[in-house]
Amino acid sequence: MSSSPAPTVSIARAFAVEAHGDQMYGRHPYVHHLDAVAQLARPYGEDAAVTAYLHDVKEDVPGMTFALLSEIFGDEVTEAVDLLSDPLADSRKERKAMAYSRLAATANRLALIVKPCDRLANMRACIADGSARLLEVYRSEHAAFRAAAFRPGLCDEIWSELDELVERPISADFEGRRQPA
Repeated sequence: MSSSPAPTVSIARAFAVEAHGDQMYGRHPYVHHLDAVAQLARPYGEDAAVTAYLHDVKEDVPGMTFALLSEIFGDEVTEAVDLLSDPLADSRKERKAMAYSRLAATANRLALIVKPCDRLANMRACIADGSARLLEVYRSEHAAFRAAAFRPGLCDEIWSELDELVERPISADFEGRRQPA
């Protein structure tokens, strides 16, 4: 693996947009999600924003390899992307249990910043798009997710908002809104 420094955020964004191609995030182009995660990660440094743009390329883009990511983006970012890529499993429950186990055992700062940024972006998107069902899935997983990925002093602001979204009555997010079919 290469140990070259990570390229700029704009290079990572262009790479991710091309890699994801026509993939959608709900009713939005996938870059909508990537931009949201990167915006949350940006205050934690350029490598965090680069990792945010790349966090789904391995699991969502057929043929994407860690060797290619390492060659372009370096070892640290590639290791984080590896940790952020869900392992293959028969169910979401199994996949998340394996992913959370990996997060619990790591000290990779980038993965431990980008994963809660990704979760917060997902939860915000559920609220904005009226997806109460998916929001409830995230809420039901929160205790296990927090136990695995939270590290005191590392992106505490992100965790505060996540915790608040989990504790807030779901009706507060969807009151007066019509649910999608």
